[in-house]
Amino acid sequence: MPRVPRPSPHLFTASPDAVRAAAVERLGGTSQPDGTVVVEAPPEQQPAIGVSIAVRPDGDGAHVTVTPDGGVDIPFFGVFFRPLVRIAQKREVAYIIARLEAALTGGPDPDPPTPVVGLPPVVFTAEQATLLATAAAAAAVVAFASALFGQLSGPIRDAFHASDSRISLLLAITRIGALLALPITVLADRRGRRRSILLGVAGSALACAVSAVAPNLLVFTGAQVLQRGLLISTATVAGIAVIEQSPERARAYSASMLALAGGFGFSLAVVVLPFADLGGWGWRVPFSLGAGTILLAPSIARHLAETTRYTTLTTHAEVVRGRLRDVITRHRRRFVLLGAAAFLTSMFSAPSSQLMNQYLLDDRGFSNTGVALFRTVTTAVPGLVGIVLGGRLAEARGRRPVAAVALAISTASQMVFFLLGGPVIWLMSAISVLTSGAGGIALGTLDAELFPTEVRGTSNALLTIVGVLGSAAGFGIVAGFVGPLGSLGSAIALTGIGSLIAAIAVVPRLPESAAQNLDDVSPTRYDEYGPGP
Repeated sequence: MPRVPRPSPHLFTASPDAVRAAAVERLGGTSQPDGTVVVEAPPEQQPAIGVSIAVRPDGDGAHVTVTPDGGVDIPFFGVFFRPLVRIAQKREVAYIIARLEAALTGGPDPDPPTPVVGLPPVVFTAEQATLLATAAAAAAVVAFASALFGQLSGPIRDAFHASDSRISLLLAITRIGALLALPITVLADRRGRRRSILLGVAGSALACAVSAVAPNLLVFTGAQVLQRGLLISTATVAGIAVIEQSPERARAYSASMLALAGGFGFSLAVVVLPFADLGGWGWRVPFSLGAGTILLAPSIARHLAETTRYTTLTTHAEVVRGRLRDVITRHRRRFVLLGAAAFLTSMFSAPSSQLMNQYLLDDRGFSNTGVALFRTVTTAVPGLVGIVLGGRLAEARGRRPVAAVALAISTASQMVFFLLGGPVIWLMSAISVLTSGAGGIALGTLDAELFPTEVRGTSNALLTIVGVLGSAAGFGIVAGFVGPLGSLGSAIALTGIGSLIAAIAVVPRLPESAAQNLDDVSPTRYDEYGPGP
């Protein structure tokens, strides 16, 4: 429970009895034996903040102290929400005092306090909040472990006496892990979301342990292929779990919180980089820390419950869960549209992100330090704002328009970034990162919402494979056109045409799911199923 801020005193010209009566009649408070009045939190308020109103005589008036109580009580991430809760409490206290003044002077009630950015837009039950926080913790743990190879590629290269080209090749090889994610994600449909998430957490720690003691690059790369698959499966299944369990008007919000947790895990991988300066073996320390995340597994397992929707589904023995052909036959149109969007956007996003540093170094004359500064300035804050903004807009304006508009702006600005030089590239990169974060939340939420519970994991696993194929196609286009076009930037920008097509012609054809019950968006049609493998 967040710390309760200091009470807020206020002097009224009315008598104490008049103030108490106004608190009871106008605010719906309850008088207590000690003379205070308790006003319970409205049932629709999030976070749930009630107040206690203490009144004592002060000359001809009354001295009123309003003390807030309540907030958000969640595991793992409570410390990040406490400052936001304190802001919400202060706003609620000011609102209560304004309502008392209006009641005593006969005026109209003031407008309710505005929601605090970052707090849920609707009420979460304790079970819903706990599942979201726990799934986010699992995503953060695996994201931290998975980011280590990319962050420590230089020290790893030196330790194994490998070349830059060989390390780049090994980073590309780890993408094969997407294929390993398929059976783990399908398992989420057949055996439950909880089991797949816990498998990801435990398997990630194991992959880090093997990486930390790897005697050669072959063993290390094998462990990282597994790590990549566990990252994809854990992030996918955790996203499915929070969307299934979230309140109907907060699914995109939950997806944005999960994305922020993944970003937090990635940031922790940057924090441990100084260990690499300890010597030739220093890079192994962060991987040992990644192996140590297994100590968090019992706490994650204790807090992580199976989603209510999946549990309900398992009571229907006639429903076949996790069958690949059902995705193609029963939900063909949605899968084709989402698959086309995944392929076309990945065709641009993969080479755009992976080759950006090379482009800045070779085509724009940046130093390594300059690249680090550029990525920090144009990525950190815009990315955070984009994710939070995407969650809010996707709930308020709809998934489809937010995804289409944000994707179009993100792609266009990134194409300009690769085609032009000078100061404009800083602005274009920041705009692209911000809008891609917003569009990614909206589109990622649709990936989970548009399929029923029995194939939600399987469909998303297949979409991941399609996205990987798009990434490979993008790298192939860049490799084939960098020579004829004469520059790496122009070749990368060329792949953006597919992403623009996705924004203009594919995403607008998707169904809208905002403000709808998830079971109405993608219902399980029990009468269509019968016994079968």
